[in-house]
Amino acid sequence: MPLDLAREAREKSAATSIERAVRCQLSAHDEGQRFGLATDANAYGTALWLRWNGTDEAELVVLPDCPVAAPGPDGEGCCLFADHALRHTWEDDLEEVSCTI
Repeated sequence: MPLDLAREAREKSAATSIERAVRCQLSAHDEGQRFGLATDANAYGTALWLRWNGTDEAELVVLPDCPVAAPGPDGEGCCLFADHALRHTWEDDLEEVSCTI
């Protein structure tokens, strides 16, 4: 993560740790925006995400947590943000693609 964005993340969040090496958390995809978790945000049910598209400059965004859980009484919750376009984290083996920023 670029140093200026790491500083901004610390200012926007009460979290004591910020991810330094952020990777796209979405299931494998070739085009479109990338999202990497930076840290939990101050508000319950939200997180601070790093968003970028290809080689464009990244930005920090606060996004609400995805409310969807896997079927069944012990269904695992999705670890992404609300309204993500691709599969939920429990639907596939999140293949980490080489889209670090």
